[in-house]
Amino acid sequence: MDFALPPDLATLEARTAAFVGDEVLPFEADPRRTAHGPTDDLRRDLVAKARAAGLLSPHVPKAWGGLGLSHLGKAVVFEAAGYSMLGPIALAIAAPDEGNMHLLAEVASEAQKARYLAPMAAGETRSCFLMTEPHPGAGADPSLLKTTAVKDGDHFVINGLKWLITGAEGAAFAIIMARTVVEGRDVGATMFLADLPAEGVRIVRALDTLDSSFTGGHAEVALENLRVPASDVLGAVGEGFRHAQARLVPARLTHCMRWLGAARRAHDIATKYAGRREAFGGTLLSHEGVGFMLADNEIDLHTTRLAIRHAAWLLDKGEKANVESSMVKVFASEAIFRIVDRSLQVLGGLGMTRDTEVERIFRDVRGFRIYDGPSEVHRWNIARRLARGAAVKAVPEGRAA
Repeated sequence: MDFALPPDLATLEARTAAFVGDEVLPFEADPRRTAHGPTDDLRRDLVAKARAAGLLSPHVPKAWGGLGLSHLGKAVVFEAAGYSMLGPIALAIAAPDEGNMHLLAEVASEAQKARYLAPMAAGETRSCFLMTEPHPGAGADPSLLKTTAVKDGDHFVINGLKWLITGAEGAAFAIIMARTVVEGRDVGATMFLADLPAEGVRIVRALDTLDSSFTGGHAEVALENLRVPASDVLGAVGEGFRHAQARLVPARLTHCMRWLGAARRAHDIATKYAGRREAFGGTLLSHEGVGFMLADNEIDLHTTRLAIRHAAWLLDKGEKANVESSMVKVFASEAIFRIVDRSLQVLGGLGMTRDTEVERIFRDVRGFRIYDGPSEVHRWNIARRLARGAAVKAVPEGRAA
């Protein structure tokens, strides 16, 4: 593996970093950053800036208006964009749209790409992904999926309750995961595309959450006899969980990429402050208690970046990288939280205020250890893989190990 970036990618990284610094950071004090995320009006202003800079939707195939970045390219550009939590919004690479665009590019028909992917890649629309359900439905265990789609002629009738649906308020369309019943037989989960707003889709309530960086916030959504034409099945009937892997594995990494940029921002703010703030006869940075925390930040930033880029390299080689992406997701989510937590501690009382971005980053990044699979679920899956390997390699009875 060559750790040197190709010249064109290094240039794109620098362009993205300069764009975020010059065009995006000034919007961080904008009152349109609400408790339920940046408003659509703010999103449109940011997208216009990225479009003018030629940086919009860099992950989307060139045929559909993007830059066609590789997974390694995403790792570099997404980190640079994540330096401001508004950066991914501007480039149209924030969740859930980024993952949905990747899924559409991989699974959708050409007609569906023209209808849904092209406008989203152009920054004209955004989307939501209806998978998670409240108890006793699907959460970290997708096999508990309770939402149903019953075949009725040339339509499917969908009923169920979804929650923690990011971006539902104001989304132009939804990708819905439902357990599918055809002629009375459960044929497995299927993904459906549905234009919004729609009769049969009702936002029950907006959820007040710890984080505040996703346009449209998070909502509880009721599906009540929603009729979806069979032509709006995404992929194949009964193949929803398989298609979901096309979205979930890369999405684990792109979350890591964006949050790594935010963690670097928090670290830079804390380091700059520690270099000028004086106490007990010197700057904070000159005291080992603070200096060592910032040194640990550097270690976590470096190792997280290496882990992300290695997994991206595997994906670019055509490997599934399921286990590697799980390991990176656990390590990155926990290392990034440590970085931001230390940064807030270094800032002391200032870190508790909204005079810097660190307080917002701290609140927002906590959820990263939960969404896209809690750390405990990923560890469980890795442990199960170890158990299977141990069983295969077990020493026959009566022989010494």
